Amino acid sequence: MADTRTRPTVLITGASSGIGYELARVFAREGYDLILVARRAQQLTELAERLRRIGALVWVQPCDLTDRSAVRGLYRSVQEIGRPIDVLVNNAGVGDYGSFVSAGVDRVLTMIELNAAALTHLTRLVLPGMFERGAGRVLNVASVAAFQPGPLMAVYYASKAYVLSFSEALAEELAPSGVVVTALCPGPTKSGFQQEAGLHQVPMLNRPGMPTAATVAEFGYRALMRGRRVAVHGALFRLSLFVSRFLPRRLVAATVRRLQERRRVTHDQSN
Repeated sequence: MADTRTRPTVLITGASSGIGYELARVFAREGYDLILVARRAQQLTELAERLRRIGALVWVQPCDLTDRSAVRGLYRSVQEIGRPIDVLVNNAGVGDYGSFVSAGVDRVLTMIELNAAALTHLTRLVLPGMFERGAGRVLNVASVAAFQPGPLMAVYYASKAYVLSFSEALAEELAPSGVVVTALCPGPTKSGFQQEAGLHQVPMLNRPGMPTAATVAEFGYRALMRGRRVAVHGALFRLSLFVSRFLPRRLVAATVRRLQERRRVTHDQSN
């Protein structure tokens, strides 16, 4: 199908809620047409209607990204739309709280499939087109968790470390090509993540001053447009991550464990 576009196109995964939802609103406001991807079709459809009212063309693509055949099917559907992807936003992700030895195997593997494998798969499918055109942007939503080991959320932290490392490596590989890759690393954010990870009742993760998903989305969009390779949201997190670089890794892991154990205590007390 011939390219008849008049506006650039962004594909956003995990667009039905949280940071992905707010990124969709930002990109629509900034003149993009959108391809929205998530499991929850109804939420995607409702968001699409809102964005169409402000002039965006929107395609809804419900997809379980943990199913590799579904990811390939998603890409075929995107090709049939006939719009080159100018920006890819890999936002879909899930977390889990608790000791690794007691974690459900399916939950652990799903986390790896969604947070790391699906992100890699979709990037590999979309990136060649950007490379051939000599232009494009990829925003991978990682986390401040990517910078350290995370006892009691071991797989989640490890999966985000993968996203960060993968993004930085791609950014360097693609530097001469005109394609930009940015890793967005937010801290705790008011979104649906806590609910999914079983932390929604922990007071320290629901404090009044916690950044909203809209704030993080605005920050991530600006960082992507400026071509930043790594964008950590929040001055306090940037400072703490800088300091942690000079500490022994074992001490960092022990510190994170103590913080996580405090979350477990407050979680248990609130139930």
